[in-house]
Amino acid sequence: MARFRTRLALLCSAAALAAGALAPTQSAGAAEEYQWVALGDSYTAGVIRAAGNVFEVPRDGCERTDRSYPQVIDRDLGGLFELTNISCGAATIENVTDEAQEPIGRHFPPFSEDPDHPFPAVPPQSEAVGPDTDVITVGAGGNTLGFADFLTQCAKLGGESDGKGTPCKDALNGGVPERLKKVRREYDRMLEVLHKRAPHARILAVGYPAVVPQDASSCTYGDLTQFGTVTPGDLDWLREDVLEPLNRAINNSTGTQDAASFVDLYDSSRNHSVCDDSKWVEGFVTLPDQLSFVHPNALGHRNAADHVEEAMLNTIS
Repeated sequence: MARFRTRLALLCSAAALAAGALAPTQSAGAAEEYQWVALGDSYTAGVIRAAGNVFEVPRDGCERTDRSYPQVIDRDLGGLFELTNISCGAATIENVTDEAQEPIGRHFPPFSEDPDHPFPAVPPQSEAVGPDTDVITVGAGGNTLGFADFLTQCAKLGGESDGKGTPCKDALNGGVPERLKKVRREYDRMLEVLHKRAPHARILAVGYPAVVPQDASSCTYGDLTQFGTVTPGDLDWLREDVLEPLNRAINNSTGTQDAASFVDLYDSSRNHSVCDDSKWVEGFVTLPDQLSFVHPNALGHRNAADHVEEAMLNTIS
């Protein structure tokens, strides 16, 4: 009920703002929409089938889905913001800033083959931003940190240890601080580039949701709809020493830019992790046979939409 009241308040605010925007320009025949560009990786684009259907024809391999949070917000606030969604699965921070990307679609051999692979390269996402951009939302950093690699290695090492101990932490923990420094360094530069390209825009840096539960012992070892063979000890390590510091690094970067602010998705999703009954993030697979590799489902994107909408409305209030 609380979430419904929040959604209702947001939509009423949007309606009021839209009415205010319309009033001065009705005599001119048209209302000006705020220009919004959505940038980011798969946690923005949607990618998995549990986050909706890919809607672009022909496909470009970025796998933007119709229940991802930019598309949800576009339906909620489409009369107020004009969306350009350029997010792309597997994007790094540098793919947002200034490096072209070769999208992979749903090509994950040997698990899945994408009949349309390979896809042509797409330009750096920042090229969609310009002087007329009013709001930029960006969700990136996980691929620069290498979170997917951590998951893959943790599952492999956890299987070899029969679920005991912290084999992944023991093997990889030493490299985490340097990876986090790289995230922070590249995120700072990305924000500078975005601000330079759109000096009047408000930048909303969207963090990552809770993926691992506070009590990792609630996860079932070997269950592919959760974390497969990642050990409970390594799940605690991934939460405490990888994911939470990633969000802090992003939040700290926004503090260096007057035009940027952080949108926290973590606190609101704490009880909706991969291992919770009401999950907002899928595990390695979604039954019956869909590869999801730990990505938000439609419920997770709905939660993200609620928080990002509120932040967007605050930028124009």
